[in-house]
Amino acid sequence: MKLGVPNQSAQGEKRVALVPDVAKKLAARGVEAVVESGAGELSHIPDEAYADAGVTVGSAADAWGAEVVAVVRAPTADEIGRLQSGTVLIGFLGPLTNPDTTRALADSGVTAFAVEAIPRISRAQAMDALSSQASIGGYRAVLLAALEMGRFFPMLTTAAGTIKPASVLVLGAGVAGLQAIATSRRLGAVVTAFDVREAVREQVESLGARFLELDLGDADAEGEGGYAKELAEDAARRQQEAMAEAIGRFDVVITTAQVPGRRAPLLVTAAAVENMKPGSVIVDMAGESGGNCELTEPGETVVKHDVTIAAPLNLPGDMPDHASQLYSRNVSSLLELMIGEEGALKLDFEDAVIAGACITRDGEIVHEGAKQAASAAGAAS
Repeated sequence: MKLGVPNQSAQGEKRVALVPDVAKKLAARGVEAVVESGAGELSHIPDEAYADAGVTVGSAADAWGAEVVAVVRAPTADEIGRLQSGTVLIGFLGPLTNPDTTRALADSGVTAFAVEAIPRISRAQAMDALSSQASIGGYRAVLLAALEMGRFFPMLTTAAGTIKPASVLVLGAGVAGLQAIATSRRLGAVVTAFDVREAVREQVESLGARFLELDLGDADAEGEGGYAKELAEDAARRQQEAMAEAIGRFDVVITTAQVPGRRAPLLVTAAAVENMKPGSVIVDMAGESGGNCELTEPGETVVKHDVTIAAPLNLPGDMPDHASQLYSRNVSSLLELMIGEEGALKLDFEDAVIAGACITRDGEIVHEGAKQAASAAGAAS
């Protein structure tokens, strides 16, 4: 198997899909890697480090022309044009939100595997790139909040008096939210968290945070695979009203709530922002899918009603060194299922992981969610 890793820095991506240590392990399985020159530079991995690991450092044509190509973010239309029919592509491909890319991959005859579509089963945990990158995002969001807030996070006792600890509210207790809770606690804040899935209460409390009690009736929004699903309209309205009152008690609000393939749920209304104390901070991690805050401007940091609202895009990309290491291991774990005898490519579509992650094959869109997204986009146009 020949594995190609392109340089995606032109798209603003700092991460790289393969690091030298992982390349060595794959080489032991017979995988020959070629990395486009400069691909690891923004992750502080020089070309020499790849060469020392036995990786070929080549051109863009070399990387995109490989039998298997691993990317971080979805390729552009021009990059898809460089892929040969039958090429295997692995990466964050946005099958539920990027139908044009999915259709282009199918039309090009590419066999594409979206890491977002990997089934959430126990043996696929090592391949779970969504979780590895979300954990980094949750950590980074807290650091951003601490920088934006003009106050300490921890309690401090000084000769000039005692400083109260910051109060932090984390909305959404998935991987990103749990990491945000843990990091806020490490910095000394008093942390409260909320999630529409009652099942995560124990995880929240195990990290030393309090679970925020809101009266949503009998609503519970745990969907397939443990992901959140959208609340019914009435429950969503009750949540917003109850949240608007509660939010005013906190110095920092970190929102992480997202529903796969849908616009992020609106949790923090404009009225809730007005209720917050001057100098408070909101970090909206759902900016790429519309934002959890009504006043969010995706990709921007703005001040509204004397509250700082930050909605950074691609937070994991702001920590490219460790993000690349973890993502590379995720990709390698998936590749392990594709390696046959003597390192040859072997795709077993009877395998639940291989079948579940595949979105295009033999010129067709084969993933049901991606198929529906492409059909909806076609109907809308």
